[in-house]
Amino acid sequence: MRRSGVRIPLPPGLRSQSLTAALSLVEPVHNPKFMKSKTFLAAAIVASFIFPLSLSAQTAKSSSPSPTPSASPSKQPTRPIPFHGMVSAVDQKNKTFTISGKEATRVFKVTDKTSIIKGAAAGTMKDIADNEEVSGAYWKNSDGTLEAKFVKLGPMEKKTASPAPKASATPKS
Repeated sequence: MRRSGVRIPLPPGLRSQSLTAALSLVEPVHNPKFMKSKTFLAAAIVASFIFPLSLSAQTAKSSSPSPTPSASPSKQPTRPIPFHGMVSAVDQKNKTFTISGKEATRVFKVTDKTSIIKGAAAGTMKDIADNEEVSGAYWKNSDGTLEAKFVKLGPMEKKTASPAPKASATPKS
């Protein structure tokens, strides 16, 4: 019998009913379900080799004694954290000021890198006073202190809302 240009030799005494059974044994390669299971099996074997390698690489990386980004004191987050509130205390000697909020009281350290703005001009630590509204941004250091990046003295500027565009009275055609 010929099928797809391939000659399949039949054993002697094979009947036509057995021919279908014999072809199903000889031709599992052309069966789409069999091909899918071979593909799945091959993918599973490849994955079984790759997964342990990536897992061992992760464990080797985590067991190394290199410091984490949060553990290094000079490493700061990529963006400073904003703050806003009323000054409840000022310590000119230690160069700190305190903001008492609803949830917590925060003490900010003013350093040489801190820029203080009063109105349109530059300010100094002496310009920060009790019961004054301040806003700005700070870095949280690894030791837990809050280092002010910049401090703006005075009330926050109100953002003016732009008027909504008016709908035209003429209908569109």
